[in-house]
Amino acid sequence: MVVLGDRMRMLQVFFGFLLAVVMMFGLPQSSYAASSGAIRAIDDASAATKDYSGKNLIRAEFSNARLESSNFSGADLRGAVFSGSDLRKSNWKGVDFGDGIAYISDLSGADLSDAVMTSAMMIGSVFKGANITGADFSFAVLDRSQVVALCKTASGVNSKTGVSTRESLECP
Repeated sequence: MVVLGDRMRMLQVFFGFLLAVVMMFGLPQSSYAASSGAIRAIDDASAATKDYSGKNLIRAEFSNARLESSNFSGADLRGAVFSGSDLRKSNWKGVDFGDGIAYISDLSGADLSDAVMTSAMMIGSVFKGANITGADFSFAVLDRSQVVALCKTASGVNSKTGVSTRESLECP
């Protein structure tokens, strides 16, 4: 298990570096051309409704969005990007956020129960008081201090992946 833990840390460092490079230099122009129709920027800074439950939000982009107490339950957020967003007390129950990015976003008090967060990049994000029962963080990149804090309450097994929350966070 020590070898697996070392390999996971190496992957986390690699993906962290890759995220930093992408954020500094952007993606090659051909990547934008190939997927520009599928990427949707959502300006939700002043939206009256914050109910995205069950919606297909694959590769959606939320930048500096005020989404406190929003409802994303059951949404497909694969590859979505949240940058500097306020997601406090939001409902992410059962979402699929695989390969997503939550950079410097606040998920304090959010319900992440049974969420699939596999391979997500969540550098600089805060999860204070979040419910992570049954969430799968396998291969996700989080700040070490957040992982330590999340391990204090981690429990359950994800209903879709069958992976325990403690195992996915590599809790001791």
